[in-house]
Order: sequence, then C-alpha cells, then structure tokens
Amino acid sequence: MKDNRPIIVITMGDPTGVGPEVAVKALSLREIYSICRPVIIGDVDVIRQICRITKLNLQINPIDKVKEEKYQYGTLNVLDMNNVDIKKLVYKRVSKMAGKASLDYIYKAIDLAMDKKIQAVVTGPIHKRAINLAGCPYAGHTEILAERTNTRDYAMMLVEGNFRVVHVSTHVSLRQACELVKRDRVLTVIRLANDAMKGLGIENPCIAVSGLNPHASDEGLFGDEEEKEIIPAIDMVKKEGIQVDGPIPPDSVFVKLRGGKYDVSVAMYHDQGHIPTKFLSWMWDEKSQRWTAMSGVNATLGLPIIRTSVDHGVAYGKAGEGRANPQSLIEAIKLAVEFAKRKS
Repeated sequence: MKDNRPIIVITMGDPTGVGPEVAVKALSLREIYSICRPVIIGDVDVIRQICRITKLNLQINPIDKVKEEKYQYGTLNVLDMNNVDIKKLVYKRVSKMAGKASLDYIYKAIDLAMDKKIQAVVTGPIHKRAINLAGCPYAGHTEILAERTNTRDYAMMLVEGNFRVVHVSTHVSLRQACELVKRDRVLTVIRLANDAMKGLGIENPCIAVSGLNPHASDEGLFGDEEEKEIIPAIDMVKKEGIQVDGPIPPDSVFVKLRGGKYDVSVAMYHDQGHIPTKFLSWMWDEKSQRWTAMSGVNATLGLPIIRTSVDHGVAYGKAGEGRANPQSLIEAIKLAVEFAKRKS
C-alpha cells in the first residue's frame, strides 16, 4: 500500500546546543511516526551521543540519501552529513565547526525540498554568532531560506495553538522597524497571512492588523504611520475580498486574537508579535524553578517550500545535560505535516 505520510526532514541545528537532543526526544514519540516519515539531517556521531545522554533506546539508521527507508517507530533515520568531529565537540560553546555544520544541514534540507524529494523542512535552533564565524552574514534561518529559494516576499509567522502572528519586520533595530512600516510591505504581509490560513484549511480567514503607535496613533495624535501606510494597505486588500480589521491598538489586538475573534494578526515589528506569543507558550515550573516547556512554533511564509521551526534558541544552559524540552519541535513537526497534507 502507498504510504501517504509526508516525508519531513528535521535539521538538528547547532550541534553544541539542544537541537540534537530535542530532535531525538521528539522522534522517540510514537505519535510522530503516525503522522509523518521523519528524517534527521545531522551527524550520526552526535545523535549517538545524545541517545546515550538521554538514555533513549533507539536504533540509529545512517543514510546517505532520502529514499524509501524503514520509517518506523523506534528507528531514527539520520541523513549523515559527517561534518562534526565528535572529539572536538564541546556543548554550550560557540564554534566555527558547529556553525558550518548547522548551515550544511539547512542547505541540504532546502535542496531536498526544492527538488521535491521531501514534503517539508523543520529546523532546529542555530546560533547567530556560530554561523557568522562560518561565513554566513545573516542573523538566522529566514534570510538563508529566502536567498536559497530565491524568494523576495516572505514573512515570519509565530504560532501557539490558534494564536498566530505574522510580522512586517523582524531582526532589525526598533528605529529601522518603524521605517519599514510601508504600505507595500504591510499589503504583502496581509496577503501572506491570508494564504497561510487558507493553507491550514481556513476558507475565509479573519485577519487583525495591529497599529504601530500607541492607540494606533489615536487619529494622528501619536504618529502618522497608520494613516499614511497601514490604512491604505488595509483598504486595498479589502477590495481583494480579504476579511481584515485594523489598525487595532497594539495593546488590545492580541487579547482579541487570543479570544478567537481573529484567525491571525499582523504585527508591525519583532517584539510586538514575539512578546505575546512567548508569554503564552513558555511555561514556568514553580517547584523546580525552571522553564519546563516552550511550545511555540516559527513558520516562514511565502517560500516555495514548507518550513517550520522551534521558537527557541540553542539554550546553552541545558545543552548536553539531557533535560531539554522537545515540545516546540513536536508542535513544529505537527504544523509542517498540517501544511503538507493540505498542499498535496
């Protein structure tokens, strides 16, 4: 019988961080294999070491290309890039070797997706300084993905359950973020958000657009970006039949989104969208005095491929200790599968 489960590759991220550990832990769950055919792109020696650290009794199947492997629970298919010297690997430490390795995983995953050999890419966390040491000028995955896929119009979407936020700008200074609030960019992001919701099966999405200024400028009292840039973009997409409200004051739009009035919100800059999403997805355990879960997901919209990611960094404080929580990666895999199922 034909196996309709999508093939999903998971890049293990920076080898010195928690990426390899959360990948192994996520794929130790039977439920993941019930919805997809997962492959880790990384280094077999690192995965073996992580299995020992976490005491997970999993069979490791090294492969050199993605094909009809045994996609069964209990077996980790690892596309071995063989680019980490395990004797030189030190957890919790930035290194050029780890940066280059994490870039190689990403490039391989993108190429496989572009060649349609897999259905989606799920990325583990990378370290900005490490990839810079390896010669990459970008701050993170999003710009790498856009360049490798030759994509001009793209946006970051954060997801925590039904709480979804798409960003007009991300990794820039606050001053520059204000300058990037332009009609054409807001217009593009609203359209990307609309397409993404339809990609998740929401036929007629309801989109909230945040203002940039306090009280969405209160009719020009606190700035003019709403009147000059945001409102004209909203008016244009309304003529296209997109259901959108705004600009809504930033201090109330996310309350309405959480309450279910909207399917997705457009945030004007990085922290405006990240703070409410991470507030909902991070969980603090009072007893252990530790963060026990981070369930948010990062997705890149506008690409010709499906890409989701964990919504956390390399977490050096936990790396190599066996106590990293895989929930964000689990949710990222599930979201990638949802997109892939509806795209096929």
